[in-house]
Amino acid sequence: MTKTDLLELITNGENSGVEFKLDNIRPEQLAKEVVALANLKGGHILLGVADNKSIVGITRDNLSEWIADTVFARYVHPMILPYYEEVLMDDGKIVVVITIGQEVSKPYVVRANDRETAYVRIGSVSRPATREQLLMLGSASGVVHSEIMPVHRSSFDSLDLARLENYLRDILKDPEVPESRTAWITRLKALGLMVDGVTEEPVCTIAGLVLFGIKPRQFLKQAGLRLMFFDALDKIYQAQMDKVLDAPLVGRFQIGKTGKNLIDAGLIEKSLELMEPFITREPNEIDENFRRERKWLYPFEAIRELLINALAHRDWTRFVDVEIAGYQDRLEITSPGALPNAMTVEKMLAGQRSARNTILVEVLRDYGYVDARGMGIRTKVVPLIKEFTGAAPKFAATDDFFKSTVHAATVPENVPKPPKMSLEKDPTTQIVPAVSAKKPLPGLLLSLLKANPHMTYEELAENTGQNRKTVQRHVQTLKAKGLLRRIGGTKGGYWEVIE
Repeated sequence: MTKTDLLELITNGENSGVEFKLDNIRPEQLAKEVVALANLKGGHILLGVADNKSIVGITRDNLSEWIADTVFARYVHPMILPYYEEVLMDDGKIVVVITIGQEVSKPYVVRANDRETAYVRIGSVSRPATREQLLMLGSASGVVHSEIMPVHRSSFDSLDLARLENYLRDILKDPEVPESRTAWITRLKALGLMVDGVTEEPVCTIAGLVLFGIKPRQFLKQAGLRLMFFDALDKIYQAQMDKVLDAPLVGRFQIGKTGKNLIDAGLIEKSLELMEPFITREPNEIDENFRRERKWLYPFEAIRELLINALAHRDWTRFVDVEIAGYQDRLEITSPGALPNAMTVEKMLAGQRSARNTILVEVLRDYGYVDARGMGIRTKVVPLIKEFTGAAPKFAATDDFFKSTVHAATVPENVPKPPKMSLEKDPTTQIVPAVSAKKPLPGLLLSLLKANPHMTYEELAENTGQNRKTVQRHVQTLKAKGLLRRIGGTKGGYWEVIE
């Protein structure tokens, strides 16, 4: 560091990355400042500078040995190798600059008085880290794998047994599927999906509940996905849709001679299905087969990849949902938490890989949700979006979130915008598009069931202005033409629109 650079640091004063100290400081106090900087983004400690910015200079003999052997070796854990340099000023005084890099083995602690204390830097003040801050530090560095943390109040009964059987028998082709509750718990513990709780009853891990839980948000509030769409360039009071989805991450599939067929949608499929009316446009006219040539605003495969990445790599120590927000000109997908393991946007775009939640990623890879090479952003997302929209996606990484922004492709003016949403009923349980009576009824029914496959005959009648018998007759006609199919029974089933 040059003398000019040093004087500039001193003039700007103390902040989140700069601390002034005299060299008569106690070693544990200096270690506290070192740890606080290391737990943030690194920085400089200037020894020989007073709090009022006056340059006092160092007075201690063998200062470098004292710093290395006493402060760092005895008090700082894990080990940090700082950069030490002495800067000679015009008046003969010497200022020591200790530079701490952007360390990766967080959280760092001070070992003193038979205890370990982690510190964080807030402005120019270093203070003990809270429990939540410790979890975030550990998760960001990869030292703490939050996905294997226990979810209290959950149990084996919180998991969807049909999905678990489907995973072992059909996806993994496991010849030995457990047959008893005890055998299941033993297997799930080995897979990292359950763990011993504080009582005798085992509980789900975050990974187990998120992947296979019946209602994950009942026990883990941040396990959902929030969808918001606005007919504006930014967030406004009235949304076209604002819905939080609560479902297991993976779907249930039937594996047979015809390949892999989805028979029970998971969070990924449900979210993509609800998004479709807002990231596509349909022409006003339909053909004789009641079909419309749908115009996509974004490449479907790229959006699917970004969605899965946001869910798979999120920081579970952050108590907020993954969020997808759609506007007139763009789509934003926000995943809570900083990028893990010193990852940066530049490294990610170059193809470097670093999974935060290894169990989640491996299970998603087993299903085929995740690219086996783990390079979906570089090889799929960026090229697809560039080709489709003419502009590269934008990525923003902060200490609190990772956000992907994709700008919409240009759509012909005669293609209408997505329908407004009727929110007369509870928006968390019923989201259906308002429709126009001028459109043919069969096409309206297909649009409604595409947006919400769980609609009943009564709800279809209410939203089309027809009576139940008329709606039922047209639905039967659509089924006979092969355009609509019923999956499951009357109460628990849903409709599938066949493209």
